[in-house]
Amino acid sequence: METDFDIGARLKAMRSASALSQRQLAERAGVPHAQISNVEKNKVSPSVATLRKILGGLGVSMADFFEPERQLPSGPFFRADELVDLTSKVAASAIGDGTGRMTFRQVGDARAVNLQILHEVYEPQADTGETRLQHASSEGGYVIEGELEVTVGDEVQVLKAGEAYLFDSRIPHRFRNVSAGRTVVISACTPPYL
Repeated sequence: METDFDIGARLKAMRSASALSQRQLAERAGVPHAQISNVEKNKVSPSVATLRKILGGLGVSMADFFEPERQLPSGPFFRADELVDLTSKVAASAIGDGTGRMTFRQVGDARAVNLQILHEVYEPQADTGETRLQHASSEGGYVIEGELEVTVGDEVQVLKAGEAYLFDSRIPHRFRNVSAGRTVVISACTPPYL
């Protein structure tokens, strides 16, 4: 880690990008509200355990937190090789309990435009996990190929090519490919989650 790395500024930027107040993050992380404020103002240097708890509230790994910002293509057009592979971030967020592989590729710099557009591929048996996802966003997607089981709260639907979903991401949700073939989805999320 570089000595000039500003933990407070980085935490504040990531919290703001997730559209969370200090109090909301503190509740999610299970730490006192003042602790978030003190870390963001660099009044205290958090222990590794405390920083892990705080980042857990954001759904961010330590590696992603300390990873230098990538220079992302600015667009407005993007070649296939310019899509940003976020598959490792999904794994770092502790989702993917299924046996099938998932890949997630992002169009451009989602945080700069406050909109995340993803090309998602779910191989057979791919599953975001029994522990459902939940984050302060809105998201939607369109199934291009295959079938995707989408669970939102108590509702479950298997969507086929040409069908779509749209919901408040604060509602616990899950995505699974329960078919024998590959599933491809184009999705959008605002503010960005990954």
